[in-house]
Amino acid sequence: MNTKDVLYELRTKRGMSQDELAEKVFVTRQAVSRWETGETVPNTETLKLLSKLYNVSINTLLGSPRQLVCQCCGMPMDDAILGKDKDGTPNENYCQWCYADGTYTYRDMDDLIDVCVGHMATQGFSEAQAREYLKQRLPELDYWKRHAELADDGQFDALKKQLIDEINALHIEGMPKLEKLNALVGQYVNLAYPLPSGARVKFLHDGTTYLGNQLETGGERCFGVLANADFIMVCTYGCEGADPELLLYKKR
Repeated sequence: MNTKDVLYELRTKRGMSQDELAEKVFVTRQAVSRWETGETVPNTETLKLLSKLYNVSINTLLGSPRQLVCQCCGMPMDDAILGKDKDGTPNENYCQWCYADGTYTYRDMDDLIDVCVGHMATQGFSEAQAREYLKQRLPELDYWKRHAELADDGQFDALKKQLIDEINALHIEGMPKLEKLNALVGQYVNLAYPLPSGARVKFLHDGTTYLGNQLETGGERCFGVLANADFIMVCTYGCEGADPELLLYKKR
């Protein structure tokens, strides 16, 4: 699809008139009309507003001329897994596991490789093949070329350490000691878990920065840990796919 068709489809799918869209992105109705007939395209600032409004990348707005690749982990991306800037705008340079709410979630390349190896093992790579590929591929990506410049002086690592200490201090029965908090991988990441209120939430939520790990104890029981600056959540589930059970949901 080209830009005019993408913009028309996104607007009409949301049931907005040209006047309503124009008001939301601070242009005239005539400007919206010209976009949708292909006479003009939105300028850079307006594309950013449209990206946030529709929760899609600018690349999508322009007709997807290129394949987006996370510049931290190297994973191909679509709009569903884009990271978000602090204001909620999709960032087409990073996936939600490497970048959330304007925060880079990895400072140590070896930590990221450990996480990615486990994921790649489910896609037919041996551990040795995956590690070798990632050791060659990651240094080529923009984040790792500039990670010293993008670092936050250890603030995010300090938050991770604090969370690990808090989670271990909960002494959840049967759960092994938590050593690291990294992005979730594997088959359980999108399961919906019940909260005490009765609501069900997905273990990954792309609207907030999260840190999470799956901890396999071997045997029949697995644990999932999800935490951020606001809450700690611990769930358990059968490793063979039994329904998940919430063990703890605690506001920090």
